[in-house]
Amino acid sequence: MCNACLIESVRRDAMSRRHLLMGAAVAGAAAVALGPVAARPALAASSGRVVDLTHAWDEAFPTFDGKPGIAYEPDKVFDRDGYQLWKLTIWEHSGTHVDAPLHFSADGVSVDQIPVGQLMCPLCIIDISAKAADDPNAAVDAEDVEAFIRDHGDIPAGALVAMRSGWAARVADTAYRGTSDGALAFPGFSRAATDLLAGMDVAGIGVDTLSLDPGNSADFAVHYSWLPGGRYGIENLAGLDDLPATGATIFVGAPKHKRGTGGPARVMAVV
Repeated sequence: MCNACLIESVRRDAMSRRHLLMGAAVAGAAAVALGPVAARPALAASSGRVVDLTHAWDEAFPTFDGKPGIAYEPDKVFDRDGYQLWKLTIWEHSGTHVDAPLHFSADGVSVDQIPVGQLMCPLCIIDISAKAADDPNAAVDAEDVEAFIRDHGDIPAGALVAMRSGWAARVADTAYRGTSDGALAFPGFSRAATDLLAGMDVAGIGVDTLSLDPGNSADFAVHYSWLPGGRYGIENLAGLDDLPATGATIFVGAPKHKRGTGGPARVMAVV
C-alpha cells in the first residue's frame, strides 16, 4: 500500500471514530437529560414538605406479643466517662419497622437485600378510618383498592400502598393493641386486596397498626402471601393523616443488618 493511500486510510478511520464518539456523547447527554423526566412518574413532584411517618419508641411502645421491643443498658455515662453510650437490645419487629420477605419464608430476601430502588417510591394511601371506627378488625378489601383507583387513578408499579385507619392516634392507649380482655384487635389488609396489589407490581404495603393482617387473623394470610413474593411491609406507621391520598414520595430508611428479617426504620414522606 502507498504512503498516500495509508495516510488516507488512517484519516478516514480517525474521522469514523470521531463521529462514533460524538454520537455516543450525544446519546449519553440525552440519556442524562431524560433521566429525571423518565424518573418523574416514579417520584412525586415535591413542594419540599417532609412528614415523619415514624413513631418514637421505647420500652413502653406496644408490640404484637406484648413484650418490650427494646432494652437499654448504660455502657458509658457522661459524669464518669466523659461521653454517653447505650447498649441496646432490639427486637427486629418493634416500633415503626420493616417486614422483609425473609420474615415469613425460609429463604426469602433479607432486609439488607431489599433493592434500594424499592425503598423510595410513590405513596398511595387508602383510607378505611370510617370502617375502622365501627370495626376494630376492619380490613382494606379489594373493593377499597378498586374505589381508590376510581377516585385517584391507577396505582403506579413500584408504589407503596399504605392503609390509613386512624389507629396511630391510639398508640398511647391499650386499645392500640386490642381489647380490654387481651384479644388482639386492629385493622389490616385482606388477602384479596394484597393479591390485587401484587398484580399491579406494588413494591410494599404499610399499616398504621401492629400487623399487616387484622388483629383477629388466625392464619396471617397476608404475611404468608405478600412477603414470600419478594415484597416488603411496614408496620406502625405514623403521620399518614398529614398526607394526601396521592402525590407524596415515601423514603424507607430500612436497616441493613445481614440476615435480618426486618427491623426498625426511619420512614419519611416528601410532598
